[in-house]
Amino acid sequence: MNGSAAPASAFDLTPPSNAERARLEADLNREEAEVLLHHGTERPFCGGLLQNKAQGLYCCRLCGLPLFRHATKFESGTGWPSFWAPVHPAHVIGIRDTSYGMIRIETRCARCDSHQGHVFPDGPAPTGLRYCINSISLEFVATGEPLRDPLLRADDDHVAALQ
Repeated sequence: MNGSAAPASAFDLTPPSNAERARLEADLNREEAEVLLHHGTERPFCGGLLQNKAQGLYCCRLCGLPLFRHATKFESGTGWPSFWAPVHPAHVIGIRDTSYGMIRIETRCARCDSHQGHVFPDGPAPTGLRYCINSISLEFVATGEPLRDPLLRADDDHVAALQ
């Protein structure tokens, strides 16, 4: 690392207001709420995005923030979609997780704080990281399709450049 700070995200990372959060959470089904809001985990090898090979962005299911690009997705053999880097370092936060007698780093959406999965130091180059993410925590937006925009306030040129 060169010691310089990463450029700021073009997306507004301001958390949703209480009213916005209530609206977003009301749109979740029971399984989505269990994973996103209560830190659950979907069963391995059953997520709808595991085999997805299309080009596009993987966004937070709750707030729509772009989290991962298709180009960083790889087959890890773990049963969950895996990525070696987020769209922007500021979009995914890591929280120490000591549940189930393990020490792990939980990954959360930086804007709405929803549970996404965990990050491990056993991924491929260039980062050596494996972001192991629940399919149910994500929604896929194919290249050329508009991002779902319940909260996003980004300039359109930056959104196009992401895809």
